Amino acid sequence: MSGFRRIYSLMLYAYPRDFRREYGKEIERACRDCCRAAAQRRGWRPVPGLAAHLMADWFTTTVREGGAALWLSLRQIHGWGFIREWAVTILLYLFVTATMVQAYVVPTGSMEGTIRVGDHMLVDRVSYANPGLVGRHILPYREVRRGDLVVFRYPEDIRQNYVKRVIGLPGDRIRLENKQVIRNGSRLVEPYTQHITSYIDVYRDDFPQPPEVYTTPRGRDMLARHVENGEVVVPADALFVLGDNRDNSADSRYWGFVPRSYVIGEPLLVYWSYDAPTADLEEWSVDHLVDVAEHFFTRTRWERTLLVPRSQAAREMGGAR
Repeated sequence: MSGFRRIYSLMLYAYPRDFRREYGKEIERACRDCCRAAAQRRGWRPVPGLAAHLMADWFTTTVREGGAALWLSLRQIHGWGFIREWAVTILLYLFVTATMVQAYVVPTGSMEGTIRVGDHMLVDRVSYANPGLVGRHILPYREVRRGDLVVFRYPEDIRQNYVKRVIGLPGDRIRLENKQVIRNGSRLVEPYTQHITSYIDVYRDDFPQPPEVYTTPRGRDMLARHVENGEVVVPADALFVLGDNRDNSADSRYWGFVPRSYVIGEPLLVYWSYDAPTADLEEWSVDHLVDVAEHFFTRTRWERTLLVPRSQAAREMGGAR
């Protein structure tokens, strides 16, 4: 704990000088008290949670106080002292944001209606963190809920990240009839979905059915082992997810369940949205760089800047017909 306190003391140098002089001793004392409280608990689990809590507090305080100090400094530049202080702050920001948030770009249209192709988002990696790693009683921890938007590792290729909406939790019974989701015997009213085709695809819209050509090995395993009485039953520590653009989404209907441990986080906000084809968004190229340079102002969707994607639970409407 003493080494941890020394590291935190060094991080205080990211605060503006005047703020550090006035409140530095008080902040160090509060950190010391937190460390002592954590040390009194058995085991190592409280330690990561304490670290995450202090990091979050440090991050918000430096943003608030640093912004105020920057405004004053721009009116009266302090030479090398100003540059040195902000260089340290930026380096520490980079460290913290690499562990607490993650940038993610949406390359496909499976969530159109809620999240658009070309949305560049920040993903909160803390809210859904494993409670065994962060400590429930120190850092707020939230279970995944029905209707949540989640970013996760694609089960068939964990190098890829996907974003979908949670429809089923462990124990839920899921089926689709004529595009209508039925969960635990109740029809769902889902205002966030859109349907772009008028015809009925037997597998996609009347799910589950015998495996079809586009299912993956995990999808076929789901159909073979987790279908009871014409419904998919979500197993323990797994999620059933669907895209909001329901007629054009590769989701749990095709590649099965998402292991709970694969969940990375939830979308925080869209920091930039750019109208570009999927191929350019999946991997930057020289042509895409030139395109952005030429059309940044005309193809940027300014109305989506700082948009917060909404998690929204569906309403359950009585028994299924």
